[in-house]
Amino acid sequence: MNQLVDGEWRTGAYESTDEEGAFQRGETTFRNWIAGSDVPDHVDAEPDERFQPEAGRYHLYVSYACPWAHRTLLARSLLGLEDAIGVSVVDPWRGEDGWQFSPEKEGCTPDRIHGSDYLRELYVAADPDATCRVTVPVLWDTEEDTIVNNESREVLRTLTTAFDDLGNDVSLLPGPDDDATVADVDETVTEIYEPVNNGVYRAGFATSQAAYDDAVDDLFGALDRWDEHLAENRYLVGDSLTEADLCLFTTLIRFDQVYHTHFMCNRQYVHQYDHLWPYLRDLYTTPGVADTVNMAHIKEHYYTTHPDVTPSGIIARGPDLDWEAPHDRDRLAGSPPTPRADD
Repeated sequence: MNQLVDGEWRTGAYESTDEEGAFQRGETTFRNWIAGSDVPDHVDAEPDERFQPEAGRYHLYVSYACPWAHRTLLARSLLGLEDAIGVSVVDPWRGEDGWQFSPEKEGCTPDRIHGSDYLRELYVAADPDATCRVTVPVLWDTEEDTIVNNESREVLRTLTTAFDDLGNDVSLLPGPDDDATVADVDETVTEIYEPVNNGVYRAGFATSQAAYDDAVDDLFGALDRWDEHLAENRYLVGDSLTEADLCLFTTLIRFDQVYHTHFMCNRQYVHQYDHLWPYLRDLYTTPGVADTVNMAHIKEHYYTTHPDVTPSGIIARGPDLDWEAPHDRDRLAGSPPTPRADD
């Protein structure tokens, strides 16, 4: 796969699977935190006073296709931060030159800050000697003129905790009066990551039968478990929608359209689950969620960007799903987040 090496773009610079054929995800590079962020206990970092939470100062670089970037788009929308944090959207197709800006393409934008042709130009601007993968999301600071963070889970927590005065009073973490805790959310996000969020990639990019079998077993074992949990619970943690739900949503919304076929995660569709399927529809119809879903970008990216998996580049057409069908989840405890009324 391709990446920057000492600030220069190199193709075939690293292997994405190990000797046993198991997919290995590379580490992210920029790991700073905006002042006022609630840094989780598992992260060895502190908020940096250089980065103050100010409206108009920060910019998100995303792909609608990418589930990791999608987390941050969801938080920005649900928290009412659209006016405070701008967004640039890359082309869903990613070739040998990496993520690129194609403003002429529907749903894409130019680089609204720098006018760059490729996302890698931002990485080099932030660190001329960068040796790393070039990934989305990227949280950019226009004042310091650098990347703050490109780790999706950390950008998500930054958005949910550092911009309280700039949003709509919605919280994506349990409050002091909730039975659930922030630690419960962190634990759940961790539990979902390896078998589900990363599990679909472990299955799709495996180059040995054993690695694929392990990934699929882990994936559907976890989906079965969460389906059972959702029989009696509207959300994953406590009675409110949290970061954990966003992290599961971005995998589930892509599952039947992409992962089931493209990544051979075909033991079962999500729409065949008794509780995961109405849960997914419940989240999709939550105000602020559907507008962040661009299925055309999602399908184009996966089916045309991984020639080792689907060399023909043909985009699968199905299945045809009704995301807005009644879900009956409101019979369970909990309710969607409610933004404050406009003054």
